[in-house]
Amino acid sequence: MFGQSKAFSGFSVDDLDRARQFYGDTLGLQVDMVGEGEMQMLTIKLGSGANVFVYPKDNHTPASFTILNFPVDDIEAAVDELAKRGVSLQRYPGFEHDAKGVVKGPGGDGPAGIAWFTDPAGNVLSVLQED
Repeated sequence: MFGQSKAFSGFSVDDLDRARQFYGDTLGLQVDMVGEGEMQMLTIKLGSGANVFVYPKDNHTPASFTILNFPVDDIEAAVDELAKRGVSLQRYPGFEHDAKGVVKGPGGDGPAGIAWFTDPAGNVLSVLQED
């Protein structure tokens, strides 16, 4: 039924201007403000061509799960660049993090490494390097 639908995802934030700055300036994504007044949202264009809609929510609660994953060729370089841009990595109990905060994968089907960070609204994002 929806196999050919150009589906999209969305999530909330508590401050559209801070989100626009973070996703546009800090992460270097194409971000456009759409709509007017209380109906303003952000459209983030991902490298895959997909769009993600970000909308304001007064009683926003950060997602407690990863809402966006960014595959990279070199996780060490990506983590270093995030640090240069002022982004701190998250450390979660139950995972063995290296000195930079990267969790190395065991190989096989999972990622070779993954690191989590949050946007200004507290939503969880990740960079990951696949085998």
